[in-house]
Amino acid sequence: MSTSQQADPLIGRLVDGRYRVRARIARGGMATVYVATDLRLERRVALKVMHGHLSDDTVFQSRFIQEARSAARLSDPHVVNVFDQGQDGEMAYLVMEYLPGITLRELLREHKRLTVDQTLTIMDAILSGLAAAHRAGIVHRDVKPENVLLAEDGRIKIGDFGLARATTANTASGAQLMGTIAYLAPELVTRGTADARSDIYSLGIMLYEMLTGEQPYKGEQPMQIAYQHATDSVPRPSAKNPSVPEQLDELVLWSTEREPDDRPLDAAVMLERLRAVEKELGLAPQVARAVSVGTTSPATAAESRELTKVLPQTASLPSAPADEPDNAARLRTKTRRRTARGIWMLMLVLLLATGAAGTGWYFGSGPGSLVAVPDVSGRSFADAEALLAQQQLRAQAQEVTDFDIAAGTTISSDPPSNTRVDKDTVVTVTVSLGPATHQIEPLAGRSQTEARAALEAARVSVGDDGFEFTDSDQGTVLSATVTPRSGAEAIDCTDGCTVYEGDAASMLISSGPVPDVTGLGVDRAIRELEAAGLQVSGDRPTDFSDSIDDGAVLGILDRAEDGNWRPGETVTLLVSKGPRPIIVPDVAGQSVADAISTLREAGFEPGTALPELVWGIFTVSRTDPAPGTSHRPGTPVRVFSTG
Repeated sequence: MSTSQQADPLIGRLVDGRYRVRARIARGGMATVYVATDLRLERRVALKVMHGHLSDDTVFQSRFIQEARSAARLSDPHVVNVFDQGQDGEMAYLVMEYLPGITLRELLREHKRLTVDQTLTIMDAILSGLAAAHRAGIVHRDVKPENVLLAEDGRIKIGDFGLARATTANTASGAQLMGTIAYLAPELVTRGTADARSDIYSLGIMLYEMLTGEQPYKGEQPMQIAYQHATDSVPRPSAKNPSVPEQLDELVLWSTEREPDDRPLDAAVMLERLRAVEKELGLAPQVARAVSVGTTSPATAAESRELTKVLPQTASLPSAPADEPDNAARLRTKTRRRTARGIWMLMLVLLLATGAAGTGWYFGSGPGSLVAVPDVSGRSFADAEALLAQQQLRAQAQEVTDFDIAAGTTISSDPPSNTRVDKDTVVTVTVSLGPATHQIEPLAGRSQTEARAALEAARVSVGDDGFEFTDSDQGTVLSATVTPRSGAEAIDCTDGCTVYEGDAASMLISSGPVPDVTGLGVDRAIRELEAAGLQVSGDRPTDFSDSIDDGAVLGILDRAEDGNWRPGETVTLLVSKGPRPIIVPDVAGQSVADAISTLREAGFEPGTALPELVWGIFTVSRTDPAPGTSHRPGTPVRVFSTG
């Protein structure tokens, strides 16, 4: 027993007075699984115990109980049976059937990719189990290789219904969006909803992985993978593994359509198509067996790594009955056997010698000799092809996008370097197309945050943004420029463009309009302009204004250069001197009535001591202020007269 097993306090414990814990099988994010003995029914079971730190979390508790309820509703040979669910103190647990063996993930880790026969066998079983779930109105929501169990006795089952939901309650908000991102359907990423077709998408990704040995989408961050699920189409498996038949190519593409309506309706529909493919290919699902490497105890066997192979079921041949001979017959038989054995030994020696010579020739220099695949990475395809030809191997190019490796440069080979293969084997050489391209939608008019997110999702680095004052709302993108990673001339991306991953972008963002300080006092105008990010010059040029009071701000002077003001630049305030002065007209010699009219039309407020009845009789002698002097409009002018 390992140190970690010994340190586990549950090993040896009697749970709920019934289940004796024997050994730990696996540990996950929500629970640990043990092999235990049901003392009441005297059978081995798998005991799934929720982690103690989650016991106070009602969400996890309900999900744990949901798994028991979901699985208990199903009765199918390809679904892991749940026998019981309970609580022992603060410990919540599930009791499930014990299936010694390995998971599909372990099988893929061991063999990279599976044969078509193996893939059909496993997919047939998984689809049968999921079809039962879908008929019961249950969506699994976490279909992945880790949840497919391959038992030693050949049974294949799907388990872990911890995220399952009824199809009538299939909405998952942001915090509830769970499952493994590599197998997550696009609608779960974009809309947070799931139904049976979401399980179908996950199955399609898993089918691709079994046929090719890798997942279709990769990324350093989960959001990059999620973005690819939502925007890209899964490629044909045969592009990675030429031995994949076209029928399975089409099944992968059908089940991984981005729009749920374009996929199979549920697992039963996909299973029907899979079995049609089996007939077309002349293949049939075969029994899965797990062959243990080495001999281990029952406790450690559950934890050991096992090599699982999908093989056809073979029947043992019956042995022929033997007669019971007497002693004399037995002696004669032994004598004949000794004589025959000597002859056969001589023939065997000659046969082995001849076989050894022939085998040595065949594998040493004959057509059966194996050659090592050379390392073809970091070259041109022509160089890689020539290098493989030296080993009597044939090259086949497979182009892929790569963020780091320049276009036209080889990346790897399949089979990998140093693998020994037959001469004339086709070696798939992966050649870089350089960084992937993305189409950027128009950026002008979008918010700064939204535009940055669109560029960064395409793996375009965005530098510091520029800002200027415009009539557009603050934070609105005015223009965008992309500089190619190749060093070529920058391109305008304001109205959208095609970019390569690794390009760099810069944007010009609106700071909103320049604050309107017209009519404000100088001090307040300075505060508002500086709060907007502008500097204010100490110069205070002035001008007359009929509408703005003396000392108030008329506005700011125009920018010396064409274009809009930018944060940090210095503006100059224009201050009002009030209305422009006017000249008092000379009205001497006119009648008082005419003088009053002339002065009023000029913009003054004329006045006289004479009553208005005699204005037409008296003549103006002088005015105060005197004619020719300048004064503000509205200034009072006193009119004097002679009789």
